[in-house]
Amino acid sequence: MITVSSDWQEPIWQTVSAAIQNRTALLVAYSGGIDSTVLLHTLTELKQQCMIANLRVRAIYIHHGLSPNADEWAKHCQAQCQRWQIPFIIEKVQIDKSTGNIEEQARNARYAAIARHLNDDETLCTAQHLDDQCETFLLALKRGSGPAGLAAMAQERISDHSSSHPHELLRPLLTISRQQIEDYATRHHLTWIEDESNQDDHYDRNFLRLTVIPKLTARWPHFSQMVARSSELCRQQEQLLEELLWPELQQIITTPKQLPIALLRACSDYKRNALLRLWLKINQTAMPSLKQLALIWQTVALAQDDANPAFILADKQIRRYQDQLYLLPHFHDLKPVILSWDLLSPLVLPDQLGRLLISTVSDKVEQQGEQINCLSPLGCRRPKKDEQVTVRFHAQGRFHIVGRSGSRTIKKLWQEHAVPPWMRSRIPLIFYNEQLIAAVNCFVTTEGEGNEIYFLQSDHAAY
Repeated sequence: MITVSSDWQEPIWQTVSAAIQNRTALLVAYSGGIDSTVLLHTLTELKQQCMIANLRVRAIYIHHGLSPNADEWAKHCQAQCQRWQIPFIIEKVQIDKSTGNIEEQARNARYAAIARHLNDDETLCTAQHLDDQCETFLLALKRGSGPAGLAAMAQERISDHSSSHPHELLRPLLTISRQQIEDYATRHHLTWIEDESNQDDHYDRNFLRLTVIPKLTARWPHFSQMVARSSELCRQQEQLLEELLWPELQQIITTPKQLPIALLRACSDYKRNALLRLWLKINQTAMPSLKQLALIWQTVALAQDDANPAFILADKQIRRYQDQLYLLPHFHDLKPVILSWDLLSPLVLPDQLGRLLISTVSDKVEQQGEQINCLSPLGCRRPKKDEQVTVRFHAQGRFHIVGRSGSRTIKKLWQEHAVPPWMRSRIPLIFYNEQLIAAVNCFVTTEGEGNEIYFLQSDHAAY
């Protein structure tokens, strides 16, 4: 018979238990501070007292190296997890203190490191609480954010920090106040570490925590709860807007990373901005400001037809081609690249462009277990004994291609094959010595005419 502790009446236990619901595997982001200590202790008690059946809990400490005490903090966390019999991970990350926003760098590095350790069945648990939610709301207000930003933090969401496999992120303490957390830690005689940087009001969040919010709370004791209510209302309004716009976006969108400009022109400014934001959101892209949205529309979407505009937004770029907006990653400059190839084994291409291989069968779509993107590869002659094969990404001059009369400039050939400007230096070009033979999946020059071999490209991302 299991004896249930009287502490089951503990409000934090009830809140965390309700938040976990049917989840059975959790990875806790454990810094050793009071918030994550209370969260991990609560989960340990729920697990040990069998209040949540089959619950598996692990903890991870991210060592940023920003404090001289970081090594001692890691040891404290490890010792605590040993006492509570919680599997523990230490992960070190590098932060460049000389550039950028250190808080943002640390946060991004932290989530990226955690994502590498998450198992497929695990939910990431973090210890943000009600006062953190208030701070996040006020920071968004300071930035001039709209409803999406003022919605602040959701109790649960899908994390996009792992590009290979998104995971669920859960904040079980989000409705619990800092005072409740401190009272819990005192009642249960917990020990935790104090990060000295939390007292540095140079950081915006610390300034709010140490200076602004105490004054607001002294005047209005339930200020944080009211902020949380406003945040939730903003979240509901944002979700309703997305539900109303999503069917229309589905009708006009061509592929997830393309958006037709013509249909956006018919919208009001407000609706167009909302559709652009939703398009960026479904592609897991950082939300632009109102000014950035205006620049995207004016400098990219409405640019002259012969222009090649681009707008950089975080780790993506927005470009236009044939009256479509494209959302693309950043590309490396491949024009100087020259790769020698013996044709005996697949050639690995740079910048996630996959691999090149050859076949002797024109309709072969699978080679050595690899999926080929082109169903009708173009035939070429084999190189002569004195011809060296290289793969390049840049060509100049005029070329006569198979099946067409007369020569054309390389720019004209790209245009005829509807190749966007940013892809023209990303398509593998096959050279025999200094002679262009083929542009893979696009054309073959008369100097390479033949049906002896077929160049195939596998495993590459199409943009």
